Amino acid sequence: MSGGVDSSVAAALLVEQGYEVIGMMLRLWSEPGTASVNRCCSPEAMAQARRVSAQLGIPFYAVDAQDVFYNQVVEHFIDDYTQGVTPNPCLRCNRHIRWEFLLNHAIAFGADFMATGHYARLRHEGSRIHLLKAVDKDKDQSYVLHVLNQEKLGKAIFPLGAYTKKEVREIASDINLPVADRPESQDLCFIGDGDYRQFLERNSTLGVGGGPILNHSGETLGTHSGLENFTIGQRRGLGISSPIPMYVLEKDSSTNTLIVGEQELLGRDTLFAENVNWVSIESPKEALPAKVKIRYKSSEETASVIPVDAETVKVQFDSKINGITPGQAAVFYQDEICLGGGIIYASE
Repeated sequence: MSGGVDSSVAAALLVEQGYEVIGMMLRLWSEPGTASVNRCCSPEAMAQARRVSAQLGIPFYAVDAQDVFYNQVVEHFIDDYTQGVTPNPCLRCNRHIRWEFLLNHAIAFGADFMATGHYARLRHEGSRIHLLKAVDKDKDQSYVLHVLNQEKLGKAIFPLGAYTKKEVREIASDINLPVADRPESQDLCFIGDGDYRQFLERNSTLGVGGGPILNHSGETLGTHSGLENFTIGQRRGLGISSPIPMYVLEKDSSTNTLIVGEQELLGRDTLFAENVNWVSIESPKEALPAKVKIRYKSSEETASVIPVDAETVKVQFDSKINGITPGQAAVFYQDEICLGGGIIYASE
């Protein structure tokens, strides 16, 4: 439970269905020496989760996950940015914190399943469990759940997968939950002010500082303040003067170089992904037609997913697309089934 409307309604639905429900909330790391708090477990969120649990008549426990969250999520976030990679910390949180650390605690409490407020669905076919998109395509969170395996899916319940967000808020209102109108939670919960650049400046000791800005022909256009301050496709704030708009094409951490160019040079038709997890199917042995998302909110693009080895794939798109970013996940779909995904490490 997070104190938000989604997890609160998920708990309420399970109580209504006759499950014996226990509410559990993670106490996550927040930056010491600042006034910021982790938005996922702020005092207000904790109080709301306790209030909802009391209203539903279920026990509530707060689980201290500050150290493991810092080690598994925050440290990797800092290190990745320092190395010129743009990470998605929600992926590591789902893999290591929610569906490992918290699941283990739930099992220790005697739980048979762990339910969350994620918008996704499961379909059991024989001995196989398929991870499906949510009914509400605007809220679908199968992208961040592609990190789960069959064992974890066997312990998972997603009560909200068949509902729209509007319906979830209506349910909360109908049963008088105090969180019915609570605003949406934000990403990067551990960065209180939302400014990841200042956060990195305060917390990273690995930065290598500024370096050259080159165009795609290798000509020097200026200097940058640190690769961690830029993302693929960024146009504004490059600190260079050019008669035509320039965009970040690549971040070369080996030479600490920022490479920029015209918009038409952003397009790529190939990416490579590692640490691939096949969540709904066995690892394929040959090329697989699929729709691919390269960010949580990106559109699906038609492609062929080609196995390189057990944990690496080449994704060949039908046409060039913009925004392929090392550190983000490429997630593969066939219709409503989330097949799996991996972390992008290169494109061409």
